[in-house]
Amino acid sequence: MQTDFLNLKPARPRGLWRDVPPAIFPPMLGLLGLGLGWRRGASSFGLDIGVSDLVLGAVILLFAFGVLAYGVKLARRPGVVLDDLHVLPGRAGLAALTDSVMLSAAVLLAYAPGLGEWVLWIGLALHATLALLLTWVMARGPAERRRVTPIWHLSYVGFILAPLAAVPLGYVALSGLILQATMAAAVLIWGVSAVQFARASVPAPLRPLLAVHLAPACLFAIVAASIGLNGLALGFGVLALAMFFALLSAGRWIAAAGFSPFWGAFTFPIAAFANMGFALDAAGFGAGWRFIGMLALVAATVAVPVIAVKVLKLWAKGQLAGRTNAAVA
Repeated sequence: MQTDFLNLKPARPRGLWRDVPPAIFPPMLGLLGLGLGWRRGASSFGLDIGVSDLVLGAVILLFAFGVLAYGVKLARRPGVVLDDLHVLPGRAGLAALTDSVMLSAAVLLAYAPGLGEWVLWIGLALHATLALLLTWVMARGPAERRRVTPIWHLSYVGFILAPLAAVPLGYVALSGLILQATMAAAVLIWGVSAVQFARASVPAPLRPLLAVHLAPACLFAIVAASIGLNGLALGFGVLALAMFFALLSAGRWIAAAGFSPFWGAFTFPIAAFANMGFALDAAGFGAGWRFIGMLALVAATVAVPVIAVKVLKLWAKGQLAGRTNAAVA
């Protein structure tokens, strides 16, 4: 995996939001997933969803602020997005940004379906544009930048978040096509990553990114269950369960380098895992999945906000941009 994010720039021009780091967005994606997990959990246990709605409202506002801040940076110099795509934290962060737009559509459907539909299409367009830009940047860069990393899931498989809003809106056929395309992309990324892992160990600072491999399996299970593909949903549910325990057993090795902005990669996968448990329970696969969802939701409720606060504190202190080599407008 590439490590060019460690080459920090010595001087960074001052100015409001000139160097907003894309690394703020992965933990925001995790917080959105956590809020949706609480909504699913409350429904699963027949509880009031008021608390989850408060959490989701606060997270949507936080995400909107992050988008505003990065938008100011982009307005200063539109080409800055290409610079951010040259480094691994930038790629992860920008993919998490557009993923969060699609996930926000699923949040908004409960309050304003019309607005949620608009946000869904905007998110899909932004994510497709980002995927094309990333492909162009990698094609023109050195071979090291074309090395497959777990972050590729966020960019090329991230479209699977769209059906979370598209299915309730009635776009079932489109959701099925997205599921098929993203499954093919994920299987390719999993396969190449496995071969790379067998040939060389992952550098300690990059190991937290391995958690991203879990998210696609969880989302495939959720989407498949929502469109009636129960066999596929259960299959991916079992795969996600196996991957979760594999990551858990390797937790000490994965976290060996200590806290870094890359810990934002832990947040969304565990939230997705919790959502999957409740989704499979709702699809009729047994209360065992509800129990799994509950345990994962408790773990996510402890871990996700802590990681998000730590990452956002680095941004507030002006340290996150330098530590992730964010481009300057």
